[in-house]
Amino acid sequence: MTAVTGETPLQGSGLLGQPLDAREDPGLLRGEAKYVGDIDLPGTAHMAILGSPLAHAKILSIETKAAEQMPGVLKVATAADFTDVMPLPCIWIPGGVESHFPPHPYGLPGARPVLTGDTVRHVGDAIAVVVAETPRQAAAALAAITVEYEPLPVVTRADAALAEGAPQLHEAVPGNLNAYWTCGDKERAQAALDAAEVKVELDLVNQRTINSPMEPRGAVGDYNPATDEYTLYASTQGPHNHRFLLAALVLGIPFNKLRVIAPTVGGSFGTKGYLYPDMALVLLLSKALRRPVKWVDTRTGLMNSTVQGRDHRQHVVLAGTRDGRMTGLWATSYANLGGYPSTIGPGVATALMGRSISGMYDIQASFCEVYAAFTNTVPLGAQRGSGRAEAAFLMERLVDRYASEIGMDPAAVRRKNLVPKEKFPYDNGLGWTYDSGDYQLNFDKAIELSGYADMPARKAEARTRGKRLGVGIATYVAICGVGPSTRMSQEGMLGGTWESANIRVHPTGEVTVTVGSASTGQSHHTVFAQVAADELEIDPALVQVYQADTLRAPYGQGTYGSRSYSMAAPAVALTARKVKAKLLKAGAVFLGIPEEKVVYAAGRFYEQGNEENAKTFADIAMAMWYGWGLPHEIEPAIDETTHFDPPDFNYPFGTHIAVVEVDELTGETEVVKYTAVDDAGNIGNPKIVLGQIEGSITHGLGQALMEAAIYDEEGQLLTSDLTKYALPRAADVPFFTLDKTTTPCPHNPLGAKGAGEIATVPPAAAVVNAVVDALSDLGVQHIDMPLTPEKVWRRLRGEAQ
Repeated sequence: MTAVTGETPLQGSGLLGQPLDAREDPGLLRGEAKYVGDIDLPGTAHMAILGSPLAHAKILSIETKAAEQMPGVLKVATAADFTDVMPLPCIWIPGGVESHFPPHPYGLPGARPVLTGDTVRHVGDAIAVVVAETPRQAAAALAAITVEYEPLPVVTRADAALAEGAPQLHEAVPGNLNAYWTCGDKERAQAALDAAEVKVELDLVNQRTINSPMEPRGAVGDYNPATDEYTLYASTQGPHNHRFLLAALVLGIPFNKLRVIAPTVGGSFGTKGYLYPDMALVLLLSKALRRPVKWVDTRTGLMNSTVQGRDHRQHVVLAGTRDGRMTGLWATSYANLGGYPSTIGPGVATALMGRSISGMYDIQASFCEVYAAFTNTVPLGAQRGSGRAEAAFLMERLVDRYASEIGMDPAAVRRKNLVPKEKFPYDNGLGWTYDSGDYQLNFDKAIELSGYADMPARKAEARTRGKRLGVGIATYVAICGVGPSTRMSQEGMLGGTWESANIRVHPTGEVTVTVGSASTGQSHHTVFAQVAADELEIDPALVQVYQADTLRAPYGQGTYGSRSYSMAAPAVALTARKVKAKLLKAGAVFLGIPEEKVVYAAGRFYEQGNEENAKTFADIAMAMWYGWGLPHEIEPAIDETTHFDPPDFNYPFGTHIAVVEVDELTGETEVVKYTAVDDAGNIGNPKIVLGQIEGSITHGLGQALMEAAIYDEEGQLLTSDLTKYALPRAADVPFFTLDKTTTPCPHNPLGAKGAGEIATVPPAAAVVNAVVDALSDLGVQHIDMPLTPEKVWRRLRGEAQ
């Protein structure tokens, strides 16, 4: 990687902004970290789940007697064993519109039962479980379960599911339409299209892709009959939310009887923020068997049951003038929700995509409509950059198509239409109000770093080697920092989205930070310690961070939507400021001076102008623990908590530029240079953020060049393991040229914006734009992703898409 990083003013004691090594890394690299699969409680039994081999069918009968007699089998269960268990709920409905869901007893939108007893709706739909002494015995017993099905017609595309006569998936959802959702000004957008000097249109497929974290999902349930308490170990992004949803809305048990622990989580990319049947099943079966029950998914199982991403079919139109001013935008999208609504899937498919379509551009008339439909595929959920990536792809492909139509350089068109700095905060007319930014500075820096002016010469040189060189630009704005709670409720979120942190100062001067957020690889132990130490002006080695255990940590909403550093870290900072304010009051008492004369710097309290008479941070901590001589208004000990709910989202942005070479003989596309200039506000630890940026770009390159979840007409997932589903490897990824601009967010005390997923948003558009540019002299105007060598080779030879 070539990293060209600008200077950012440091905050507090200067620890923020420093590239501290991640304290989590040694344990991960040495294999010492414990994942769900490493948890082996005494007496653990092992669960296996029988998934449907058909995408759509009625279950006529299930015969389990043979399986029950298999060696080591402890229990076989079907839906008939869990009639008193409520279905999993959906907690993000499309806001402000009529929507249809399977029912839930509490009047909420329902998602799916823990086991299906009547109709299966996708391959992998869970219909039975086996618990045995060993994983091998449990898996063997699955094969002995006999299920009689009545096959039903199958539909796998959202647009086809809405057609007259399409197979119906849910009685409560007529026509398979979950919701028709819109945003923007329809009349104004139509008027802009009607009056346009130039109008360009594209039909786009943002293909379904499969999240592929290092660790598949897993769960361990442990019921204690002596206390009637349950403990769930799970690979989850939101242990507190899952505790509430499971206890109150699925199992119907007291909230205080369930503890949820997320051990080390090996990546998520959005997949592990959802309720899945296995979470409830291991708890129910642990109670039934009076011993711990463990389940760990396989890679094929993950691909057939864990939420998948993207999957929009879109018709998009851009209006503009002959001199390059974009005047109107219209997007019609068919979003594929899969066989059931996942926990938050409908919101991902509607608001996160639709309100983001105009990106960094000052377009005064925009409109988006989304038809969210159920099909016989795995349920849809978040995937890194979810919604925002689909929006950036449609916008950036349209800009290149528009530039080609009017004969203008793509960079010049973009520069002419960027939201100017003086317009912030900027209402994009679709529902988002961008907080801050200097888009021009960001764009120009990326253009310069990429060597954009040299591309004509480079194209000519590449042709001498049998290569076609192309360059593609993609800009983006990514809504992040999910919160505030009231605003999210307007989008249909059934719950709060604030975050929390607690700080305790121990008698020794050591500090414990506990947060509601839960890491899935974001180095929380490092960064949150860095934030607290910066505010308290102490060595970060003195700060210990606890998270991901509902018994230890204050209630928090979890890690998703690039919110850890812009939501949980501000909660840590504000709590540290409460701690420091209390320490200053106590320092005045123990120094025997007025509070206004107390100076605190570098972990020492002293009287202004008299540094000799000083007490250390640890001195005051010990004195507070004793509590001797404190006035009545100062409570002894130091234990503070903050719940942070921002006034609005934050909006990171950036410009990415891909340079590709297409081999004229093979159609193979190589990304030879990739430049990214991102703006995530004030950055706490640049080393960690750079790692997230690199991983995000790689994820986006995967969608552009090789990744696709492919279903056949019968709803069978053809790409059901990693021999059939391609992922980017080191050889597929170039060295990156990375830089940043810094425009602090006004909505949190750190000036932070989201960073973890933002660089996944533009790469697909940048790469496709680059390949189309390389083939433009052949009349190629668009190629659907993924841009496999065969697909590009055929276009090189004049074949239609």
